Amino acid sequence: MKRIGLFMILCLALIGQAHAQRYLPGQKGLQFTASAVDGFHLGKGDKQAFSGGIALSTYTKNGNRWVFGAEYLQKSHLYKTELIPTAQFTLEGGYYYKFLSDHRKIFFFSVGASAMAGYETVNWGESLLFDGSTITDDDNFLYGGAVTFEIETYLSDRMVLLLNVRERILGGSSINLFHTQIGVGIKFIIN
Repeated sequence: MKRIGLFMILCLALIGQAHAQRYLPGQKGLQFTASAVDGFHLGKGDKQAFSGGIALSTYTKNGNRWVFGAEYLQKSHLYKTELIPTAQFTLEGGYYYKFLSDHRKIFFFSVGASAMAGYETVNWGESLLFDGSTITDDDNFLYGGAVTFEIETYLSDRMVLLLNVRERILGGSSINLFHTQIGVGIKFIIN
């Protein structure tokens, strides 16, 4: 019995470093993302747009995963000298299909589709502007979905860097039906 144990230790030492198990069924990850939306301007230009989100990923067979999360998106439009904000609060549930990975399981490429619902507010519900003008757009409930292309790369066994491009299509919005997001995020594997 000692010889078998010694043989296995020797084999593992000669093979090289063992890699952690990744993309296991039932494994969960908590992810935080930030995105530039429809172009991103920090100064007082004609628009400012950004989003942030939090989500829970649950891995299934074959490295695919379910994602459930919440997102905040704000887009501001210039009116005279002031920026008028439009904010969207959304919930999403979607399925991501892993279509490519490297043999060492460090890089993963996925495409996903999500159903989304939420609420949009224009100028935080204030229809009267600083100069006496009135905003005619109302606050609305949103419905629709998103299509996402995502790259995941493992920084360590429990920390993953996310890069994604997504197109949101939300009906009910009084401002825009489509929003393109380019984002970065971090995922922590929690079990």
